[in-house]
Amino acid sequence: MARRRSRMAEGVPGRAARPARPADDPDPMFDAHPTFAADPSYPADATFAGHPAPVTGPARVTDPDRPEDVADLADIGVAIGIPEPYRTQLQDWRERLGDPNASLIVPHVTLLGPTTVRLTDLPAIEAHLSRAAGPNDPFTIRLAGSGTFRPLSPVVFVALVAGAARCAELAAAVRSGPLDRPLTFAYHPHVTVAHDIPEDGLDNAYEALADYSAQFDVRGFGLYERGADLRWRQLRFFPFGRPGDAPRSAGGGHRAGVGSQE
Repeated sequence: MARRRSRMAEGVPGRAARPARPADDPDPMFDAHPTFAADPSYPADATFAGHPAPVTGPARVTDPDRPEDVADLADIGVAIGIPEPYRTQLQDWRERLGDPNASLIVPHVTLLGPTTVRLTDLPAIEAHLSRAAGPNDPFTIRLAGSGTFRPLSPVVFVALVAGAARCAELAAAVRSGPLDRPLTFAYHPHVTVAHDIPEDGLDNAYEALADYSAQFDVRGFGLYERGADLRWRQLRFFPFGRPGDAPRSAGGGHRAGVGSQE
């Protein structure tokens, strides 16, 4: 009688359990990149949900319990928005699965998790992000299959099988200067599809998205801010390949709509 395979047997706890990286499209720098630990884990969707630890410095991890009437502070994050048609596909999945965060943020790959900053620091932060984006060329992200951070965190995600190393390089560049802050867990780029839902829902998400795939080009990243309604909206889009551009308003980049992928 065949023994039923458990999810935990498929991979190291806290890591993406599937898929195996396609032989015809390896991302060899993923495991070799210094940003990744030997056992990378990121047990939260740390861009716009999650449970970060306190840090020191000019930028600090968002405190969910801080008073909402602190007028001189802002909660920001930096992410690569997923373009259409994949954005709507993944958003629909998240809504169908009953994820309470589905309406708060568009599908994305995290570069900087929720961070509380002073409003007076935003011009310097935007200038920093413009410099971080400028030297880069566009690259391709390929998504394939599902993964999970369980049992460390109730998260199911779609895995990156190409473009992860470039995301790591971008994340390191973003998380410097005025946004310098340590990581509690090794950086592990992913696209969350279910977070903080019952175990059977996480099981369903893990199985349903096992064969999901998508591929798209990345031409920049966005700066997001959490509003009083808890929704994250893109404040500015920072395109690649413009290291010599003069800033348009404080910090460069340009204003864009929510989830813009310009």
